[in-house]
Amino acid sequence: MPKLHWEDFAAGQVAEYGPQTVTAEDIKAFAAEFDPQPMHLDEEAARQSLVGGLCASGWHTCAIMMRIVADGFILDSSSMGATGCEEIKWLAPVRPGDRLRVRMEVLATRASASRPDMGFVNARLDLLNADGARVMTLTPHLMFGRRPPAAGAGEPGARAPAP
Repeated sequence: MPKLHWEDFAAGQVAEYGPQTVTAEDIKAFAAEFDPQPMHLDEEAARQSLVGGLCASGWHTCAIMMRIVADGFILDSSSMGATGCEEIKWLAPVRPGDRLRVRMEVLATRASASRPDMGFVNARLDLLNADGARVMTLTPHLMFGRRPPAAGAGEPGARAPAP
């Protein structure tokens, strides 16, 4: 049974997950399959580009973030997916050797009006490098199952997500 449910999230909660280190091989392998632009595949071409060196695709960066949050809490939750994202911003290049972590802040929660077994969590996910600089930010609208009443459903924020 999953540990985290909608009731475990409350506005203002902050948790961190990760880290995960990115390698040049990871960057090139993802790019070769999904985003074959020179700045993601070829170190010399990348040095000559606007980004000035090999960097991960923005879509690779999203996938890294997803892996970190999946391992951090999603896989041990009652996650029902997401309805989308309000925004995604790539703020700085992700380079080989970067050690990335995710800081999640819960912005708002609300129970579903039409499905009593479900609630919504709006969050901001910041992907940070080892220096603490934000390299990406994403604002998803997450859906979680609620605890069954017999299990002692509590008020939102009864238990913070563990980092």
